[in-house]
Amino acid sequence: MVEVVGLVLHPRRDCGSAIEAITGWAEARGVAVLGLPDEVSRISGCTAEAVTADEMVKRAGLLVSLGGDGTMLRTMRLAEGHDTPVLGVNVGRLGFLAEVDLAGLGEALSAIDEHRYTVESRTAVRTVLPGGREVAAFNDVALVRVPGHGLAAVGIRVEGRGFVSYAADAVIVSTPTGSTAYSFSAGGPIVSPNVQALIVSAAAAHSSFNRSLVVDTSEQLALDVLPTSGRLAIEVDGIIEGHAEAGDCLEIRPVPEAARVVRFGTTSFYERARRKLRVEGSAQAVAHDPADAVVVDNFEQQRYEVLLGGEAVGTLTYTRDAGHIDLTDTEVDQAFSGRGLAGRLAAAALADARARGITIKATCPYVRGYLERHPES
Repeated sequence: MVEVVGLVLHPRRDCGSAIEAITGWAEARGVAVLGLPDEVSRISGCTAEAVTADEMVKRAGLLVSLGGDGTMLRTMRLAEGHDTPVLGVNVGRLGFLAEVDLAGLGEALSAIDEHRYTVESRTAVRTVLPGGREVAAFNDVALVRVPGHGLAAVGIRVEGRGFVSYAADAVIVSTPTGSTAYSFSAGGPIVSPNVQALIVSAAAAHSSFNRSLVVDTSEQLALDVLPTSGRLAIEVDGIIEGHAEAGDCLEIRPVPEAARVVRFGTTSFYERARRKLRVEGSAQAVAHDPADAVVVDNFEQQRYEVLLGGEAVGTLTYTRDAGHIDLTDTEVDQAFSGRGLAGRLAAAALADARARGITIKATCPYVRGYLERHPES
């Protein structure tokens, strides 16, 4: 049984309803809830105990990431080297790494109670920066051209021998988890996170060879910054952590099973990849199946969005303040009308408001009609 849960929050998005759901679930079961001091202090009424990151990871039997993909990556880095599994909850727009959205959080917590979940491991990569500091990434490490300087001229060594040199805007070393991020935008392959490999790709290659390279995690990989290279930024999961100059070398060390993530089996990696990356072609009819619709709260734009194939095809706007929400307008793209998506928006918005315990006002004519047809909402 999980006795302690740790929370990691998105720095800006409204996580209040998710925190209320988790703390209510925890209180009913005698489970302690921990959070980072600067995060829980900004949530009004949050009852989580504020502790350091190290203490939270050591004490927690489950870490819950509330946010998007960036928050999930940060949580995985906190959990690196520990057996503590990470549950990703999307708060806002559809994420790729998280397992459930806000509407599915209650069911997810019940599944955890009943042990109806599995845990999958994720590979990380580590490298030592030119200044001597070691860093870790779960998506990628990239050597990126600094504007105003020359191209990234980088030699790739495998097992101690030079294989190829890239001249490009960036050279990216990606984990399978990160194969759908920066590497994908550079033309790299989509790789299942269960594969034990690293992907080396060049973005906007200026050399004749521009193919990606896939190496096994048992093989030694190193990046040499060549004499012809300009100054390069070293990005670790999209964050600049240092710079490299001609003559520097980054040895890349894969760390298999560096973190563990919770899976419920409701969607596969390939379904998530299709939705997030908007894979069309033979999957187009499936991508537009209303059963695949997901409703998220886009807090920044004050609207609920219904997503199909990762794309917002309908919205329900609102204004919200302490204790009140006014649902003001519902719109669904004409191409998707008649599929019950407006009802999905209304039901999700009303359920979210009930879970928050706030007063509902329905200025929107569609929502008023929905309430008349569904008074139990």
